[in-house]
Amino acid sequence: MPWALLMPVLGLAFVIGPSLAASLPLQQWGLLDGQEMPVGRLGMIAMLLLPFGAMGLFVVGWAYLIERRPLDAIGLVDAAAGRTFASGLLIGALTSGSVVAAIWASGGFEVVAIAPAFASADALIYIAVLLACFVVQASAEEILFRGWMLSALARRIHVLGAIAIVSAVFTLLHMAGETSLVTIVNTVLFSAFACCWALKTRNIWGVMGWHAGWNWLLAVGFESRVTGLDMQVPALLVRLLPFGPDDLTGGAEGPEGSVFCTLLFAGAISVLIARGALSNRAAPE
Repeated sequence: MPWALLMPVLGLAFVIGPSLAASLPLQQWGLLDGQEMPVGRLGMIAMLLLPFGAMGLFVVGWAYLIERRPLDAIGLVDAAAGRTFASGLLIGALTSGSVVAAIWASGGFEVVAIAPAFASADALIYIAVLLACFVVQASAEEILFRGWMLSALARRIHVLGAIAIVSAVFTLLHMAGETSLVTIVNTVLFSAFACCWALKTRNIWGVMGWHAGWNWLLAVGFESRVTGLDMQVPALLVRLLPFGPDDLTGGAEGPEGSVFCTLLFAGAISVLIARGALSNRAAPE
């Protein structure tokens, strides 16, 4: 139980340490501004790759070398990893696209242009590079939260308590500035859904792919924001402008702050629980 209580503190350290270590040189190189926000496309790429890549490697090294846990124990099961990740990536893109489509159908978005990214080769290259960047960013977060932290907590306390702690730490680290109540709720539900997925499948490859596909399509598909960040790239699919209340469109947060995300995650969590996600106390493994 004392070790379980220490897990959130270690998790925070695993995020903050690599982030601080990477932000100093990035600021010196002019890739981050004074508020640690990326400067230009190169700054965005560096922010997604360096801190998150370092975090992921550190967590894997900690679990393997310090805790003496095999990689299977943090959800990195070898069987069909590539296929599972790819299917998760596709599901992530489809689910984020469905949220945007629901907002548009409800009058929250106005169509401005169709696939403007195809008019620029530079934009298409940047979009492809961002996919690789989001694979690194999303995978690192899933290894930490739904792999290392969830698996360790679920072995020591009730699985619902493990999900609650993981989701609380995940939400805390994703709050910045003024955050709406809907966005906070959606961040909690996002994490709880990812936890249930990992518990149900007993690995994190699928949810790693889903997280990457979700972030990437929101970032490049519609000129919308993802977690409040603007990728500054023309839309790959459809350029949409918000045309409605923030609770519908997500406002400055992007579609992740929409009530349609709330409905999606709440429904998906219910389905996973009904299919026995919470019965796998020790998963992933």
